[in-house]
Amino acid sequence: MKTNLTRQICLSGFFALSFTLLLSAQQQKANLPEGPFKPTDESMKQYQYPEWFRDAKLGFWAHWGPQAVPRMGDWYAKKMYMEGSADYKYHLEHYGHPSAFGYKDIIPLWKAEKWDPDKLMELYKKAGAKYFVSMATHHDNFFLWNSKINRWNSVNMGPKKDVVGLWQQAAKKQGLKFGVSEHLGASFNWFQTSHGADKLGPKAGVPYDGTNLNNQDLYHAVSLPDDKAWLTTNPAWQLEWYRCITELLDNYKPDLLYSDSPMPFGDVGRTLITNFYNKDIIKNNGKLEAIYNCKQPSRGLWVQDVERGVLDTISEFPWQTDTSIGDWYYSTGQKYKSAEAIVQMLVDIVSKNGNLLINIVQTPEGDLEPDMLNILDSISVWTAANGEGIYGSRPWQTYGEKSPEARAVKQGRFNENYKFNSKDIRFTTKDGFLYAFCLGTPASDIKIMSLGKNSKYKFGAIKSITMVGSDIKVKWSQEADAIVIKKPSKLPKWPVLGFKIEFAPSI
Repeated sequence: MKTNLTRQICLSGFFALSFTLLLSAQQQKANLPEGPFKPTDESMKQYQYPEWFRDAKLGFWAHWGPQAVPRMGDWYAKKMYMEGSADYKYHLEHYGHPSAFGYKDIIPLWKAEKWDPDKLMELYKKAGAKYFVSMATHHDNFFLWNSKINRWNSVNMGPKKDVVGLWQQAAKKQGLKFGVSEHLGASFNWFQTSHGADKLGPKAGVPYDGTNLNNQDLYHAVSLPDDKAWLTTNPAWQLEWYRCITELLDNYKPDLLYSDSPMPFGDVGRTLITNFYNKDIIKNNGKLEAIYNCKQPSRGLWVQDVERGVLDTISEFPWQTDTSIGDWYYSTGQKYKSAEAIVQMLVDIVSKNGNLLINIVQTPEGDLEPDMLNILDSISVWTAANGEGIYGSRPWQTYGEKSPEARAVKQGRFNENYKFNSKDIRFTTKDGFLYAFCLGTPASDIKIMSLGKNSKYKFGAIKSITMVGSDIKVKWSQEADAIVIKKPSKLPKWPVLGFKIEFAPSI
């Protein structure tokens, strides 16, 4: 095993040097698209956020692939090689030891036999999604597109379908913008567990199947000893990422590209992003419509993505939360977010100049569970009634008012443990109207402190207040410290009430 490991490290170093030299040669004679963007931060500052994205507000995501097969949730391809983990134990019990039956053997079990992209996209449009994102490759290095670079793809194996291509066709039929997510940058170090071996038990020292050199194009080679971060420092792997994601972009010309990382690999990443922008300008006859998401403050260069979390105030630049209704991959017995929680999250994010991208959890077979269908149906009822205050809206002077219970909420990633109630108010504005959303079912009158006569915010005389999407009459009064909306005797059947506020014309 030690000899094999040494050989792999030597091969990795050799290929790193070879690919670095190749990259240098390619850069000197690269036939890159002409355009205004160059791979520098200064050049990228000219980026202007497309109106379609600012108007869209809600996107749905298919974070779906072979890792759904065991029904164990996220990161199965990594954790099945982590001795003692729940996934490892499950794998032993159901498939055998990972030295003999590895992730490469899970892939053929993914058939997606119940997947109907057209039917699902109809549901997603009805629920209010304005854009759709297909995962193109996760950290498992399995490509969901018809790749000529990587044989481990969904056209050659598993469902034997161009998953990205079929999702794109379905999205276009419904008039939705289409994006792809790439998680490949982290794959090289993420998948290193496949090169290990048990430390205990009857298989101690028996190498997992990732050590087999015939499988290196799936599991990657052994990383160099100091290459341990989320994103690899190996220039050969950085070039491999560039080539693969460039193939994806050239094949499908998506409207949006999402990276599950900060902006990858310095100048390598800047080159890919600026090529994406420049090619999109050509595609759209001189107009830039492309969105690039990554998990790094944007400074106006792209759209910052916040995974399973929020920002705590209005952002100068449009941004996006990405999250999932349940686990990232299907997990037996998982708990789903309620429709009410999703609507609350959407309104909160939109009030702060953001969009919500949410994963709709599919079974390994490709369909949706009844619970998921019910959630989508409830969301569709709400967006149909209240969408006028969401889609195409912009932030107001303040995003809203926090209830006392919400003051401990911290901004940032992996922070979804916040709760809303009827004292949480969020604002949006569109076409001269102000929309105020009450994030919980009111038990008494609703007070909006920002709209009192003595408010520090500037606005005209209030002419009328109506309930969005409903003909229920609203009784209200403006006092010194607040607008008071009498609790209606009858409430709509949906959670999160929206109020449309019209101001009298200024003289």
